[in-house]
Parts: sequence; structure tokens; C-alpha cells
Amino acid sequence: MSKVFYRKYRPKFFQEIIAQEHIVKTLTNALASDILSQGYLFSGPRGSGKTTIARLFAKSLNCTDRAKGKFEPCDKCSSCLEINDSRSIDLIEIDAASHRGIDEIRELKEGIKFAPAKSKYKVFIIDESHQLTKEASNALLKTLEEPPSHAVFILATTEIHKMIPTIISRCQRFDFKRLKMAEVIKRLEIIAKKEKLQIEKPALELIALSSGGSLRDAETILDQTATFCSKDKITLKDLRELLGVVGLQKAAELVDALLAKDAKTAILLLGQVFEEGNDLTQFVSEIINYLHASLMFKIGGEDLHNPLTDGLSDEEFGKLKGQADKFQEGDLRKLLDLFLDAQNRMKSSPILQLPLELAIAEYCGIE
Repeated sequence: MSKVFYRKYRPKFFQEIIAQEHIVKTLTNALASDILSQGYLFSGPRGSGKTTIARLFAKSLNCTDRAKGKFEPCDKCSSCLEINDSRSIDLIEIDAASHRGIDEIRELKEGIKFAPAKSKYKVFIIDESHQLTKEASNALLKTLEEPPSHAVFILATTEIHKMIPTIISRCQRFDFKRLKMAEVIKRLEIIAKKEKLQIEKPALELIALSSGGSLRDAETILDQTATFCSKDKITLKDLRELLGVVGLQKAAELVDALLAKDAKTAILLLGQVFEEGNDLTQFVSEIINYLHASLMFKIGGEDLHNPLTDGLSDEEFGKLKGQADKFQEGDLRKLLDLFLDAQNRMKSSPILQLPLELAIAEYCGIE
């Protein structure tokens, strides 16, 4: 059974890590100098590499053939191979989202007392640690205050503000940054090359844009794309169909109708998108993205155009510029407010397209 991409291409060495340079440098210096803490706290958005770096740190800690003064694991000893295959009994990973109670932490405390079975350290990675109950957090705090010398804790969280301050104070804290689009694309290009995938650069850019800066999500989309697209070369059109992205052409047509205050044409276009089986929630996101790019151009010209964040090709941006020149800045702000409000109301509306139709009608001045 083949592995999914984000598991198959999980970095095995620190030099393979994309971004988070400030964190990698600090951790590798600690490994090389053998100056270690017993508690680490990794905070940051999902898909930014927290668990990947935690596992790699544990792998290097317990590598039996790592040279003195070096930080990279050998990736060949039994400890490294066991961690690669997720079968190391001295690396304990706990998902606090589903194991958040006092009983689980008590069980962990009992297990800490025993020395590692094979390795130098027993490493505990507690993911989504902010979800631990108050009682469990207090029990963990006691363990962090007086850990045995063979135990190392790595806590990972996407919501640092929910962690109790006393736990934060017992750990070395590392704040992970959301990955930039260029960094996500770089990683996708590496995987595509290894998989011998022929994929257009604009398609990779759309994957990166759709991932919201989460490398794991981007790798999952690329995996899905490779599975469903059997053509010699994967195009932007293929990817838009796979992701249910209507395409910026439809968004541009809708904006043309709004420019003309032609509510009938705009609503008919919306109905056509819906009848063709497209995802309206995705479509309204595309409209908002398009209007945002229009407003940024209106405010700052081409200096505020970034194809990696607005997803516009040169041809699409040329169309947008012509439309933006015809809008007043206040009209674009009003449109954004209307569609953002419609997006929120769609979540509870019995008729999915109704909030969008009302937004169109209000802008076009229909009483």
C-alpha cells in the first residue's frame, strides 16, 4: 500500500525542512552542543511543520550513530528506522484532542517512571496540547516541574492562548510561522519532480493558494491531483475542476454585471454556476478574492498585485485592471462588505444562494 505524499515525503533530515529557519537553527545548535531542555512548546498554525520537526528532533536525540558535535540523524541505525516507520516504543505521540483527560495524563506519568526500552531518551509529543482539561494540564505541569532525566516533552498547539501560563513558563517556546506561498510551491515542485509529475506552474500556484499556507494540506491536494489526473500533463483547468473552483472568468463576468448595475444578469450568472453543480461557497470566496485584488489595485496600483496571493494570471489581472478603473474605491469596499456578509449568512440560510442574490440586489439598488 503506497503512502500518502505528506507521510512519504516527510523530511528525514533538518536540511530538508522548508522555512522555519529560526527554529531549525536553534534546535540544531542545541543538538550539536548537547545543551537540551526537557520541555519544548511548539506553537503555530496547522501544517506549519510542528509535528514534523518534533519527530525529527526526537529522531536526532535518539540516533545511536550521530557524530559528536553534529545534529543530523544518521537515518540508518535501528532507532532512526523505527521512528521513520512510526514503531519506536520510546517515542510516544499523544493526540490531546481525543486523549485530553486526567486518566490519560496519569497513565503518562506512570509510564515516565520507567527508563527508555532501547533509546537514550523517552520522548513524549503531545499534539493539540491546548485541548487538555484543566485537571490534565495541572497533572502535566507537575510532571514538567520534576521530570526524570531520560524524559523529553514536546508540546504542540495551534492555540497558544489556551495554554495555562505555568506550562508555557516550564518550556522553551518556539513560534512557527505560516508558510509563504513561494515556500509551499518550492516543496510541491520537489515532490512533483520525485513523483515524475508533469504539472503546470499555475496549477502548483493554485494548490498553494488553496492550502492557506498549510504544507500538509498542499501535499494532500497534490496527492489527490496525482491520483485523479492521469494525463501526461496536469493543467490549471484540470485542477480547477478537481477542486470545484469555478474559475476567475465567472467572477470577472459577475463583476462586469455589477459594474453595469445589471442585477438580472448577475443573478442569472449565479444561477448558472449553481445549476452546473459548482460549489457556491467556493465561488463566493473567489468573488471576494477578486474584489479584494481589485481594491488593492485601486489603492496601490500594480505594487500591491501579487500573483502568488491573489491567484491571477497576467491576462486575468489585465481584465481586473480595466474593471477596477471604472469602480469608485467606496463601491469596491461596499461590494466586499456585502459579499463577506453574504458568505457568513450562507452558513445558516435555507436557500444557499439567497444571501448572494440579496447582496447583488442591494448593490444594484433594487428596493
